[in-house]
Amino acid sequence: MRGCIVAAGMDHLLVRSNGPLRGTVAINGAKNSVLKCMAACLLAPGHHRIENVPAITDVSIMADVLSAMGATVTHSGRGVEGALDVDVPSEITPVAPYELVESIRASIVVLGPLLARYGHAKVSMPGGDDFGARPIDMHLRALEELGAAFVSAHGYIEGSCERLVGTKVVLEYPSHTATDNILMAAVLAKGTTVIENAAREPEVIDLCEMLGSMGARIEGAGTSHVEIEGVDELAPASHRAISDRVEAATFLAAVGLAGGEVQLDHARPDHMDMLIRKLRAVGVTCVPNSRGILASSDARLSSVDVSTLPYPGVATDYKPALVTLLSVADGVAIVSENIFAGRFRYIEELRRMGARISIEGHHAVVRGVRRLSGAQVKAPDIRAGAALVLAGLVADGETEVGGVEHIDRGYEDFAGRLRALGADLSRVAEDQ
Repeated sequence: MRGCIVAAGMDHLLVRSNGPLRGTVAINGAKNSVLKCMAACLLAPGHHRIENVPAITDVSIMADVLSAMGATVTHSGRGVEGALDVDVPSEITPVAPYELVESIRASIVVLGPLLARYGHAKVSMPGGDDFGARPIDMHLRALEELGAAFVSAHGYIEGSCERLVGTKVVLEYPSHTATDNILMAAVLAKGTTVIENAAREPEVIDLCEMLGSMGARIEGAGTSHVEIEGVDELAPASHRAISDRVEAATFLAAVGLAGGEVQLDHARPDHMDMLIRKLRAVGVTCVPNSRGILASSDARLSSVDVSTLPYPGVATDYKPALVTLLSVADGVAIVSENIFAGRFRYIEELRRMGARISIEGHHAVVRGVRRLSGAQVKAPDIRAGAALVLAGLVADGETEVGGVEHIDRGYEDFAGRLRALGADLSRVAEDQ
């Protein structure tokens, strides 16, 4: 991909407590929307444009996936001014290679559009963050109901079909990526497809809006009942991605931990109702305004129980930042993980910093302490990595966060943007 600038991996961040945060931060485009919209470009030949695209590693990898198939992808600008131009030829190679797909789980969503438009797809089993088992059986089963046939061998899933045919698909769980995959398969299927128990996330609605601008006929986006009337062909389109609610949550948690007052431009409070309710209960003031959200905090936080649930519940991606927040709150909180069984693997790193957290099954019992202690820790995934950086904002001494390449996957210039708000942190190359 030409033009996308992402930071090199194998660096580490040095973080020191430096008092309250103050200023303004612009919330970038949603990673989990942009990646799916990029996959949607495969549904129509021609020139597509996606705006509000952050310069992050996951976007760069997905661009390489599309490029490996024959598309031309160019990234320009940064932050909210970032944009992707995607040129899709009339004929592509419908293969997503292992060396790219192993790095990004969201790449599985190319399966639906490839089958819908080309009738064939060969996709490596996806990689990405390690949260424990996240099988793609739901994707394959739904696509089989639409008429696809699959074989699996040598680490690849190979699918084929004549033309997909609309049907009723009932998801056993409202999976975000499965809903995206079915949507992109169904828009070119013959007849009508109904998705029951569909995911309701804002990013799903955003994908539907892009598909609609391409000529798709979709009703019920954002509800658990979605109907798609297949069309014979789609046209390229331009689309502006929504803001990243998980990035917004990260900066809201940063204000809660360090204190101060920060304006989050472009944040969407309507996408974070339950999160904002929890943050207010903890003691973080969140005031929606015409620009986004004004966040402030000036006293010790209070503990509150949290359970992750499908949207509109508290997202599992919010949890590492919330656990970090609760680790210095007054009282005891129980945090229950109901989405991914393995998503407590960063807890040991927080313990190294003096957090009092115990794991009981899919529950974390968080006993708040007044301050954490700086230590050498390592990011196991995107959101946990960001949370460990936030922990350093309220830790005595210096915190060294390794595995920064994980953070780069989901945050553009995370260190620089926190530093602009008054945080004391620096990025150091591994060989220094």
